[in-house]
Amino acid sequence: MDFELAVNNFGDTRSGGLAGPMGLFIIVLMAIGTVLLIRNMNKRLRRLPDSFPDPAAARREAEITRLNADLERPDATAGRPGSAPAASDVEPAAAEPEVSAVEKGDGKPATDGSAGRS
Repeated sequence: MDFELAVNNFGDTRSGGLAGPMGLFIIVLMAIGTVLLIRNMNKRLRRLPDSFPDPAAARREAEITRLNADLERPDATAGRPGSAPAASDVEPAAAEPEVSAVEKGDGKPATDGSAGRS
């Protein structure tokens, strides 16, 4: 009995193929590209500041400055004719009454959800 223990049935079996050197070339190119990308990323990260300003703190400072300026400024526009009224001079508009119930066609409030339907 003659048994073959290993048979190569996986595609091209010719000797001296180009798959090995081409694979090595692609791996080397990918390694070079990775090294260049890492170096570029490190350069860009070194340029960044250690910490960034807090935008909420900047808004708070601006609001405090604006409020302080409003307090220090004399209210000279309130008595001048033709000037826009200040917010405290405007009377609030009367609120419209809310609808409490929708009536049916016969004058009774709708209770079954059929508002305005006959």
